[in-house]
Amino acid sequence: MRVGLVCAHAGPSRHVDGPAVGTHQHIARVAAELAERGHEVRVYERLDEPGLPPTAEQNGYRVERVPVGPAAPTPTAELVPYVAEYGRWLADRWAGDWRPEVVHGHYWIGGLAAAHAVRATDIPVVQTFHSLGVEQLRHLGREYDGPGERIPLERALTRAVDVAVAQCNDEVDELTRMGLQRTSVAMVPTGVDTEAFHPDGEAAPRDQRPRILSVGGLTPGHGHEDLIRAMRLVGDAELVIAGGPPAEQLANHSEARRLRELAQRAGVADQVKLVGAVPHDQMATWYRSADVVACTPHYSSAGRVSLEAMACGVPVVGYAMGGIADAVVDEVTGRLVPPGDVRTLGVTLRRLLADNAGRFAYGHAAVDRVRCSYTWERTASALERLYERVIGRRGPAVGKTVEETVDEAVGEVTVEAEPKTVEAA
Repeated sequence: MRVGLVCAHAGPSRHVDGPAVGTHQHIARVAAELAERGHEVRVYERLDEPGLPPTAEQNGYRVERVPVGPAAPTPTAELVPYVAEYGRWLADRWAGDWRPEVVHGHYWIGGLAAAHAVRATDIPVVQTFHSLGVEQLRHLGREYDGPGERIPLERALTRAVDVAVAQCNDEVDELTRMGLQRTSVAMVPTGVDTEAFHPDGEAAPRDQRPRILSVGGLTPGHGHEDLIRAMRLVGDAELVIAGGPPAEQLANHSEARRLRELAQRAGVADQVKLVGAVPHDQMATWYRSADVVACTPHYSSAGRVSLEAMACGVPVVGYAMGGIADAVVDEVTGRLVPPGDVRTLGVTLRRLLADNAGRFAYGHAAVDRVRCSYTWERTASALERLYERVIGRRGPAVGKTVEETVDEAVGEVTVEAEPKTVEAA
């Protein structure tokens, strides 16, 4: 198959933190796995730095950098006006010698560009949102900082694609509430690199106290404040928070200061340690240094941190929501607690830290679960079957029966699509 993967953000090497990093890690690994299976894969990302070559070959697939919008890192909200231009560039590109048999949009901006590009063709579109604005708004409330046009645009996009790929059961439910037929939603969880994340290997230095590790960006909504409050119930243990800007920038980071002030007020300042950004290829050493990994974000669709920790043989205590609830089997690979229940969170952490045999059993079961159900090979295989199905069922292009014209503030982005009847894998 010829597969086009579309993402409007630039590659992860030029980002320190944020959702675009995880999205691009996901896309790169899917592209490499599909290429290894013999498919022709091209990844499209926006050119955000002058002087970069327009194309690059890596891991068996081609990266094409699309010259639309500012040639600089740009917030997502400011990319919306360039969606139509991105789509036209793709359509012109695909009118040449290489034309994809299926297009897979990633994140809502990439999906809009992909849908715009194929609107006059019979090329099917598969879409992975990676996160949904309506879910983030529900879980984060006032802490939600997404652009106002995101939610209506995501609703329009669900009517412009053949299949939406959900990464957890909660996301399946959300997509159906947004109007998609259940047969147009496929559940394909993210994968874990089990060669990089495994129990054997070096561990980051630590002291004699039990260690709880929390991984996530230093922005409201990642749940670090819940863990800090819970530490009063945990006892003598340290909480290490990895994520955010580089360590040398933490002193001037507003959220880092807020968390440290909260720890001071809670009387656990000597138990809380912020280490800043950790390169992804070094994360396994930090997971292996922990007795427990705590996953308490207010929203998580993929549950990537919980899966990486489990692959390293570390039990997870997490909020029972999103991808975390799918990944962690309660009382088998870790413990699930009600989201936002700080008291139960603290008591659960204290009891698990005191239960050496329980942590050992959870860790072994966690490794088995990841290796059986969450490898990148399984993810790529599921996507491969899904692509084959949508290609086989998509008929010739016909006059469009659905037209979604979004707010003028979006930059007159128009998404057109025909009704979809594709059955998910």
